[in-house]
Amino acid sequence: MLPPGTLVKAEFNPLIRPYLVLVVGLTMASTIAGLPLALIWFLGVGQWWARHYFDKLECYLDEKTLRFRKGILFQVEKTIPLENIQDVTFIEGPILRHFHLSTVKFETAGHSAGQANDMHLTGIIEAHEFRNRIIKHRDVLKQHSQQVLPASHLSEAEHLATLKNIEQHLAEIVKLMRERQS
Repeated sequence: MLPPGTLVKAEFNPLIRPYLVLVVGLTMASTIAGLPLALIWFLGVGQWWARHYFDKLECYLDEKTLRFRKGILFQVEKTIPLENIQDVTFIEGPILRHFHLSTVKFETAGHSAGQANDMHLTGIIEAHEFRNRIIKHRDVLKQHSQQVLPASHLSEAEHLATLKNIEQHLAEIVKLMRERQS
């Protein structure tokens, strides 16, 4: 069942399972201390982990955000506002290509220093199309927000007049409330 407001649910390629087993196993085997762990990993633990990891992968695009969930013991969920996505990069190395996979990397920027963030999605089926839909919705959202907020064209005198008008209405409301209490 899709969450309310979902426009697109990304589907993940099942070949991500053997890819994950291989990459994690090779990483373990790259150290002498990790060799026994890599052996256990390749003999079955890796397949179990990759199967459950794949089952938990979710990625949804709605009108304003991109949501991604993964994890077995510790679930990680990231929600990125589309308007914060700065760049989208495809990564397709030789091992990824062997498994017919790619990684889509979203670079984001926060509203203040130090909030920049990245999100990596590996194994999305039709990743280029998914990327294009995200960029399209981001651009529509940015265009809409620019149309909704054109208040900068008002002069300082117009802002002041609007505030005085609000102040006058608030004074009338206070007066009416005091009359009702009496």
